[in-house]
Amino acid sequence: MSMRRALASLLGLIGLGALLAGINMVAEARLADLQIDLTAGHIYTLSPGTRRILAELHQPITLRLFYSRDLGTRAPSYDGYHQRISEMLDQYARLAHGMLKIERYDPEPFSDAEDKALSFGLQAVPIDQSGAQVFFGLVGTNLLDDERAIPFFQEQRERFLEYDLTRLVYELSNPTRPVVGVMSSLPIDGDPRLMMMAQGRGRAGQPWIAMSLLHQSYEIRSVPLKVWKIDPEIQVLLVAQAQHLPDETQYAIDQFVMRGGRLMLMVDPQSAAQADLPGPGGMPQTDTASDLHRLLDAWGVLYDPNQVVGDLTGAWRVRASPGDRMTVTDYVPWFNIRDGINHDDPATADLSQITVADPGFLTKKPGADITLTPLLTSSPRSGLIPAEKLRIDPDPAAILAGFKPEGGPRVIVARLHGALKSAFSAPPSAAAGEQRPADLPPFKDHTDGAANLVIAADVDILADRFWVRSQDFFGQQDAEPFSDNGPFIANLIGTLAGGDALLGLRARGAGDHPFTLVDDMQRRAEAQFRRTQQDLQKHLDETEKKLASLREGSGQQGAAQAVLTPEQRAAIDAANQEIVQTRQKLRGVERALREDIDALAETLRFFDIVLVPAILTLIAIGLGLLRHRRRGRARS
Repeated sequence: MSMRRALASLLGLIGLGALLAGINMVAEARLADLQIDLTAGHIYTLSPGTRRILAELHQPITLRLFYSRDLGTRAPSYDGYHQRISEMLDQYARLAHGMLKIERYDPEPFSDAEDKALSFGLQAVPIDQSGAQVFFGLVGTNLLDDERAIPFFQEQRERFLEYDLTRLVYELSNPTRPVVGVMSSLPIDGDPRLMMMAQGRGRAGQPWIAMSLLHQSYEIRSVPLKVWKIDPEIQVLLVAQAQHLPDETQYAIDQFVMRGGRLMLMVDPQSAAQADLPGPGGMPQTDTASDLHRLLDAWGVLYDPNQVVGDLTGAWRVRASPGDRMTVTDYVPWFNIRDGINHDDPATADLSQITVADPGFLTKKPGADITLTPLLTSSPRSGLIPAEKLRIDPDPAAILAGFKPEGGPRVIVARLHGALKSAFSAPPSAAAGEQRPADLPPFKDHTDGAANLVIAADVDILADRFWVRSQDFFGQQDAEPFSDNGPFIANLIGTLAGGDALLGLRARGAGDHPFTLVDDMQRRAEAQFRRTQQDLQKHLDETEKKLASLREGSGQQGAAQAVLTPEQRAAIDAANQEIVQTRQKLRGVERALREDIDALAETLRFFDIVLVPAILTLIAIGLGLLRHRRRGRARS
């Protein structure tokens, strides 16, 4: 009988083992790609834009991930970051259906992998004084041997990991440089006349440095101020301080947006950069405002060209009055913005300071069905100044005296997202003596989908004097930036040039989430422990002092009294015993206060080891039964 029971038990165990093995095989085959993202920010769920870019890849791309294991050994947080990147790349490869190949390297010192990382230009980071270096970067190549790289994965960019990876893949799949059209009344892309007059001295007449940054990544085409249509090859149109545009040019801009073109529009109630330029008679210019009211009003944006935003926070220090060389004061129309930068946008996430000068502000028109997302905002200590007060020899001291900080903060630069209607009902009439072009595209009265624009109420962000400090270095002009205006413009154009798929990518939460509950319990336990410890330590100190006093008292009474009396010995023994007990209590308090944390750890361990596999097993069994039923119905 006992043999039968033993045999039955053995067969039962074998059967249970076979069942678990079968479940594992089913789960491996059917649930390998199944993913449930329960994180707070859904950081493991790829955006529709990324999925679309990967699904539309038309040529093979190879991504090479370089990660030095030594980096994870020295800084464990990088191990978690590397794991997240590696898993995300595997997701990319699955969604690309064979068009994306992932290679992984551990560039150990003096290895071929290290040589390869250096040849790709990845950033080597020293980790100690011995000169040992580590790598943590990504290189992508396409069939044309175009390269794009992330030299080193910075932990502070983890929220934009998907954006950075997808943009790299997008640029490799679209290797042609995007075309950016520039329309402006300012010589932002250089002025040959001024350059010739300067005869090579200084930067007069040269492209503004912010434009030089754009030239590095894009094909720049100048667009006239009088035009009937925008070149269809232009993907992004930058309209910066374009003054007094005729109806046909406003119509061309409007239709460019209606047809899906990406626009960055910069208007200004008072351009300090333009005021610095000589007018036709050699005198400073006074016509320094710009406005495209017809377009902005139709698109649901309000902008007042007669009001300038001033701000006490970050105001520049300048001479108090034009004739005063000794006294300086705050000039509130020119200010640096630090806290008002939107760090949830990929274009502005890494920027620390933007300088604006005589800016206006933007608001959403009541009832407009658009989303206006602030990118740059003044502080609560901002207020409004009539633009006319700033046009001719403004007096900084008088402006500060009359300034009232109220109504802030105000939006200076924003993204506009939403379906837009045209500002026109038909193409405008041609001016007298002119004719419409015969090849003018048909009129379009609305956008097909949501438009994506960037609108700025300040054009001086582009001007060199408000973000770089130029100096002559052995005959060469060296520009040292003190604000991030140039990268700000380049990043915004970059997000617009990346297309709607990239614009739809959002910032995600970081993958390294602290255990807030455990941390809170630890903090409470530590606080309680410290209080109890202080009480016990105080008692311990008093007891030890009492013990020392007893021993000193016995020694001071002379050799005849060197032998302790029974009462003294008893007191000393009692003190020693009390010290031992107090120390035991200290250890007991520490141990007891960790019991809650240990209990929570056991609960989490149970959840990981038992509960999650049990749920997955039930899901696998459910899917198997469902499939079995379907087959049964099909047969019947």
